[in-house]
Amino acid sequence: MKVNKLDHICIAVRNLEAARKIWEPILGKDQPDDAYVDEPEKIRVARYWVGGVGFELMESLTPDGEVAKFIDKRGEGVMLVSLNVDNTRAAMDELKAKDYPFIGGARKFRDCEFAFVQPKAVNGVLLELIDYKWDELRA
Repeated sequence: MKVNKLDHICIAVRNLEAARKIWEPILGKDQPDDAYVDEPEKIRVARYWVGGVGFELMESLTPDGEVAKFIDKRGEGVMLVSLNVDNTRAAMDELKAKDYPFIGGARKFRDCEFAFVQPKAVNGVLLELIDYKWDELRA
C-alpha cells in the first residue's frame, strides 16, 4: 500500500468553541480553514491546514457519538491519525489480505471514501485511510 502523506490528525474535544480559543493562537489562525458538520459521523469539525496536513478539532453532536464515547473513556486528546491513499477500497483490500481488521467498511465523505483500521491491530491508534483529493494550494 502506498501512503501519499499524513492526511490529518484529529483531536477529540468536549467544546469546539473553547478548543478553538486554545488552538488558534498556537496555529497562528483566527478561524478554521474548513469548518463543517458531518451528520452521519455525528461530529462538528474545525479543520486547519498546517504544512499540508489537516489538524482537526472534533466535537460530538450527540452523547452517543464516537467522539463523545472516546472522551468518556480516555478524556480529550488525540483520537485519530489519517493516512492519505490513492484508493481507500484498494488499500483496505491490501491490508485485509495481511490480516488487518477494519471497523465496518468504506464510508463516504464529500467526494471521497475513508475507512478505519481496528485500533487493537495498530498499537491502540484509530487509523483512518482516506482517498481525499487535497487542493495543495489551499493547504
